[in-house]
Amino acid sequence: MLLDGDAWKSLMQGFQNEAWRLETLPVYRSPSEDGNIRDFLAGQRVDPETYSSAYTEGLRVLTAEGKMKGRVHVVTRPLTSYLQFEFMYYGVHSRAGDDIRILDVTDRPHLLDGAPDFWLLDRSTVVLMHYAEDGTQTGRELHEGDPAPFLEYQRVAVAESVPFREYVQRWPSSLTS
Repeated sequence: MLLDGDAWKSLMQGFQNEAWRLETLPVYRSPSEDGNIRDFLAGQRVDPETYSSAYTEGLRVLTAEGKMKGRVHVVTRPLTSYLQFEFMYYGVHSRAGDDIRILDVTDRPHLLDGAPDFWLLDRSTVVLMHYAEDGTQTGRELHEGDPAPFLEYQRVAVAESVPFREYVQRWPSSLTS
């Protein structure tokens, strides 16, 4: 089943305990981010101490409710300009409660090679995220099969990754082009 609009919103707001995401692409394209990316490339940065948005406020509410939202992003160095932009927000989002981890496969075997981008909700509902080659989202699909392979992807991703803050301390030069 393809998910869009209210069905997608309802699913993402209706999880009970955990919403977890595997991100595998070096670039995600969304027209809503175009202006922010242009500003970032021109040198503008958000202040992680003062930045607030509907997303960060939502994370704080989820955390207060005892729910968890997290992700692992698979990357290689050098980071794309898009990933540098996204990492700026990862800093803010991790402060607000998003458990963000980075799996850098630059100098090691890529244990998740071929794994799709997906959301795993409450360890039972899988939403496959579909993208064009340029990173533009082309659809979301509710996976109607066994979630076990996706639980294994999550296990490997979490075990092999490091927390976002640890990653940027280890590789600070990757944050600039």
